[in-house]
Amino acid sequence: MIYLDNAATSFPKPEACFRRGLEDYLALGASPGRGGYDAAARSQARVREVRERVADFFGASGCVTCFGHNATDALNTLVLGLARPGSHVVSTRLEHNSVLRPLHHLRQTGACELDLVPFGPDGLVGSEMVAQALRPHTCLVVMTHASNVLGTVQPVEAVGRLCRERGIPLVLDISQSAGVVPIRMRDWGASALAFTGHKGLLGPTGVGGLVMEPGLEVLPSRFGGTGLDSLSLTHNLDLPERLEAGTLNLLGILTLGHCLDYLQGPLALELAQKEMELHGRLLEGLAALPGVTVDCPGSGPGRLPLVSCNLEGWDPSEAGMVLDGDYSIAVRAGLHCAPLAHQDLGHGAKGSLRVSLGRYNTQAHVDAFLRAAGAMLRGQ
Repeated sequence: MIYLDNAATSFPKPEACFRRGLEDYLALGASPGRGGYDAAARSQARVREVRERVADFFGASGCVTCFGHNATDALNTLVLGLARPGSHVVSTRLEHNSVLRPLHHLRQTGACELDLVPFGPDGLVGSEMVAQALRPHTCLVVMTHASNVLGTVQPVEAVGRLCRERGIPLVLDISQSAGVVPIRMRDWGASALAFTGHKGLLGPTGVGGLVMEPGLEVLPSRFGGTGLDSLSLTHNLDLPERLEAGTLNLLGILTLGHCLDYLQGPLALELAQKEMELHGRLLEGLAALPGVTVDCPGSGPGRLPLVSCNLEGWDPSEAGMVLDGDYSIAVRAGLHCAPLAHQDLGHGAKGSLRVSLGRYNTQAHVDAFLRAAGAMLRGQ
């Protein structure tokens, strides 16, 4: 299989990181924060180390890291925990359903008002458009750092300055950009980030979370055991326990920590440079094929190594099945959980083919996809 769906989940994984995570997990044994004995304390200390490593990796030293299942889990926690009754929220039409659906729920139930800012022909949401959407009672701006449909990296630093001036928290969904481009939360003026481990961070599924400024008042939306103050029926409001009801995914957290170390090493940096070079080759090859439409084409800084395109005469889902069945090439076909972006791009309900590169793709993989696309367009 030639795997070109890294925007969904990176594959293959750095095997050594996963082996070390499993070895650590089997050696530690106990759940963090669920006992006063030495083994539980050691587990708690290791989790604390990874919390700090995550914050440092995202340019957020001194901020609070809370672990969860994935970015969707973290975004629900942040959106539901920051939106206040009778308030107003601003987001964009580029968003993934992990942002759109909790916001739609709040609007549908009358909990808050919502404005979704459009993106331009270049696939970017201008800070001036965000500024026009703000109201006196705006309590939150939440937006993607990089589009999972177009790969465009948004001007979040300008939006961050705007939000800081108005005293409005800015939440960034870094699902696509984390591990692919540098994240500088504090420099950008963001109040919180939502991340997942299984994409550009090269980690396992089922682990992710949020990083937030210590003073950000996120109310819990789930309640349960935290290992603290168990006599009280009121959920503990200390951080990070406030936003971590239940037992943590210790295996996933430990493995994620090793993946962060790997991503900062020389080999991973070299592979990242090659990844962007392959993206340029992919775009050049598609531009040379008659009958290919690429959405917001562009490479280099400000872009992730993914391409959203359509092949003339082919429904994206059918094209994806042929690529898989006849050529053993795995790409993503459809709406990519971002229906409004596809609507604005004119894709209707069919969506597009998304080709997304990863650390371990090669020139041979890109060339194989281009040959397959060419043969399909020629009807061969």
